[in-house]
Amino acid sequence: MRYRLLLIALLCLTACSVRSETVDVQQRLKQYVPVRLTTDLSVLSERQKKMIPILIEAAKIMNDCFWFEAYGDREKLMQQLSDPAQRSFASTNYGPWDRLNGNEPFVPGVGSKPLGANFYPADMTKEEFEAASLPGKDGLYSFLRRDEDGRLKVVPYHTQFSTEVERASELLRQAAALADNAGLRRYLLLRADALLTDDYQPSDLAWLDMRTNTIDVVIGPIENYEDQLFGYKTAHECYILVKDKEWSERLARYSQFLPQLQASLPVPERYKQEKPGTDTELNAYDVIYYAGDCNAGSKTIAINLPNDEQVQLQKGTRRLQLKNAMRAKFDKILMPIADELIVNDQRDRVTFDAFFSNTMFHEVAHGLGIKNTINGRGPVRTSLKEHAGAIEEGKADILGLHMINQLQARGDIDADLEDFYVTFMAGIFRSVRFGASSAHGKANMIRFNFFRQAGAFVRTDEGKYRVNVERFREATAKLSAKLLTLQGEGDYAGATELVRTQGVIGPQLQAELDRLSDLGIPVDVVFEQGTEVLGL
Repeated sequence: MRYRLLLIALLCLTACSVRSETVDVQQRLKQYVPVRLTTDLSVLSERQKKMIPILIEAAKIMNDCFWFEAYGDREKLMQQLSDPAQRSFASTNYGPWDRLNGNEPFVPGVGSKPLGANFYPADMTKEEFEAASLPGKDGLYSFLRRDEDGRLKVVPYHTQFSTEVERASELLRQAAALADNAGLRRYLLLRADALLTDDYQPSDLAWLDMRTNTIDVVIGPIENYEDQLFGYKTAHECYILVKDKEWSERLARYSQFLPQLQASLPVPERYKQEKPGTDTELNAYDVIYYAGDCNAGSKTIAINLPNDEQVQLQKGTRRLQLKNAMRAKFDKILMPIADELIVNDQRDRVTFDAFFSNTMFHEVAHGLGIKNTINGRGPVRTSLKEHAGAIEEGKADILGLHMINQLQARGDIDADLEDFYVTFMAGIFRSVRFGASSAHGKANMIRFNFFRQAGAFVRTDEGKYRVNVERFREATAKLSAKLLTLQGEGDYAGATELVRTQGVIGPQLQAELDRLSDLGIPVDVVFEQGTEVLGL
């Protein structure tokens, strides 16, 4: 954690006022609308209710780990910030960089955020990393640090976070002792072991085996979005969830269609030769606690896990729709955007059911396509390096629409495609406001620019947008093919060019985003959460 940018920031902060002269932090805080995370706890037994505070304590430890991964020493930063607004904004962003504004620094003198966050030495170059003969350097669960001689070395997460994971492991064991559900109990015990060893595959498989549990928890180092240098390193996070059994029953039937949907992808056979796992679940949940990576900046509203390619091919994934968080974003953000930017005669096409379905099929689509390149370049994740996340998120966005097209044509979805397309279009404006600094942000830009060039939508003289249903359908197939091909070939150069040319915000789009901000429409949500909010 003693890296150069942190020292520079601290030296500057001791020499000058911490109040930013160029960033209005009070105004930036208004980008987020508060949402209380609650659910109907009457569906839980007394033992289940006792589990939740224990799981929240474990989640807070994941929060601490993520702070270190994203920035370094949180307490040293916070001690320098006397302005309450800056402290609050730093907590939301897990550091002094605004995640919704391209990681722009809002603390004077702190400098740009390292692309590798705190996973690598700040002075390490890509060339040095690639030249290093160091087994495990691209591992998912390790930091790169320097030894006493200045050479790179690998530090496993369970070593770096030994105190933290020992405590978190003990908490998961306490929660397991209260679990009525055998599947949940087994998963918690295996996850407790995994935190101590960095061997997550057994617990991932156990998580997939769970079917009847009401409480669910996702915990550990999972997504690799924070590592924008290579996309190798995963970051710690936690969700605590309560299943909505009524909505889950509505979703259950869609997983059976995965093999047919894989076969229908608009690419040659060699790009869809992998068989998606059929042991796949779709469920809806209310989320009652976010911590770490998933709580940083823009908030996740759906989950598709595990990310382990071997587990996905062997057993599939579980797709979790976070219904209460999704509803909050729809009501407080998407609807005001639609009122402002969608033409009046298509405005009623923006519906929560379509928003929910688009999000759900995005998560399902992560399981389609190809996980390993067709030309021996290894996993797509490592072949596309820092662009792997953006291409994968773009693929999921667009294949989700392709799946809706296919299911609607088969009669398995009883709804008008125009509802899905117009809601999707409004959703682009919502998502693109997260900026281009994240994988999701780059994917949003690529999709918007590609659809604009294809004539899938037009901007009217009144400054509103109209969707052309047929061209939207055609653009969906073309962009699906492009992204699937980049992944199948492991085409790093092609992915780099696509992100460079299409993953950008143009002047007209920026004007629309400024317009939404001027109207006071929030960009995202920030959660009021915890045992007091839940009444426990």
